[in-house]
Amino acid sequence: MADQGAGRQPKYQRIAADLRNAIQAGEYGPGERLPGENDLMASYGVARMTARQALGTLQSEGVAEARKGAGVFVRSFRPLRRKGIQRLAEGTWGSGRSIWASEIEDRTLAVDRIDVTEAAAPEHVADVLGLAPNAAVCVRSRRFVLDGKPVLLSTSYLSAELVAGSPIVREDTGPGGTYARLAELGCKPVRFREEIRCRMPSGDEAERLGLAQGTPVVLICRTAFAQDGKAVEVNEMTLDAAAYVLEYEFDGPA
Repeated sequence: MADQGAGRQPKYQRIAADLRNAIQAGEYGPGERLPGENDLMASYGVARMTARQALGTLQSEGVAEARKGAGVFVRSFRPLRRKGIQRLAEGTWGSGRSIWASEIEDRTLAVDRIDVTEAAAPEHVADVLGLAPNAAVCVRSRRFVLDGKPVLLSTSYLSAELVAGSPIVREDTGPGGTYARLAELGCKPVRFREEIRCRMPSGDEAERLGLAQGTPVVLICRTAFAQDGKAVEVNEMTLDAAAYVLEYEFDGPA
């Protein structure tokens, strides 16, 4: 590669653009190593700091990732396709299957961290669940790992009074998970609402999800409603944006 030296764009940005174009053209495929600092210094006649800034630009954009002691590599992307509507069908959890079952295909999904506690409901959760201020809720916090890589942090809130003594207060809720157990309690979820937004992760989120520099997170807040319209669960999820495609399929309005 040769430094074109055109325009007023800083040299490191021009180098980053060249590398980005090469990646898009298929010259460097997913998981392949990009030219290192020494290579870029020689090819473009630039200082080490300039070469480092160019590679850092691709990392901050989420195009590449650094591997300690090995170099900078094109980021691989084999997404988990989250089917936002189909996954919540009663035919899934009602038959004892996990709502993840249709999404992971031949991949390995595990919950490597789970914490079930009782705590005072956060104000916004109490409002949604129709609880008194500071009412007790069952809090289920989990970290999901796909193919050995953390991809999702999930925290569910349910009325402690509603789920007391049920498997929901245990780490293992049994076949079909929380929704199947709610159905057994006479509070079968029949409607769901999801709110989605994106942002950059906090330091704690980046650490817990093992995020590469420049990777945003997707926040999904799902509320499950019973037949009488009462909210029975609030689930706040933080997703590694590099690990997901969010898919929604539905009929148009009549």
